[in-house]
Amino acid sequence: ATCGHGCKYGECMGPNKCKCFPGFTGKTCNQDLNECGLKPRPCEHRCMNTHGSYKCYCLNGYMLMPDGTCASSRTCAMVNCQYGCEEVKGQVQCLCPSGGLQLGPNGRTCIDIDECSTGKAVCSYNRRCINTFGSFYCKCQLGYELKYTSSRYNCVDVNECVTNTHRCNLHAECLNTEGSFQCKCKQGYQGSGFDCA
Repeated sequence: ATCGHGCKYGECMGPNKCKCFPGFTGKTCNQDLNECGLKPRPCEHRCMNTHGSYKCYCLNGYMLMPDGTCASSRTCAMVNCQYGCEEVKGQVQCLCPSGGLQLGPNGRTCIDIDECSTGKAVCSYNRRCINTFGSFYCKCQLGYELKYTSSRYNCVDVNECVTNTHRCNLHAECLNTEGSFQCKCKQGYQGSGFDCA
């Protein structure tokens, strides 16, 4: 079986037929499935979509049970958690719906963990880390673009000389470099390449 466009989060099952991993959809399995929009809804109270998955959390006064339902808890109501809570051995603890969030100093609200600055996020070569609320993603470095090559997505150098996105002078030559470009004044002209006289 060969899939010309590949299967980003799935397996190739037949000629250009992808079987997506749970939580993903689309012809090439490259789109996140919003489980919160499914019928029946996967969560009893509130649902938060995450990349390839989802998290359930409960309204105040309820706590999240292991099966995803919300059970009444008067002690939880008194704590006033932002995303619901759980009771462990009589102790009430507020919850955050994502590993990219942590409990704030008040112990009730969730604050974002910047995975990019803490070094928790590891992006491959030619990619830079972009922090989001509760998570992060890896984006191509400036001068590179995401392309589907040799059965996977890669960040490939943009040839600014071919795409005409350089700022070289009319009397200069454009030379492509990895992730960038250079300008060199033509014979009989001198200058930076951006200005030639």
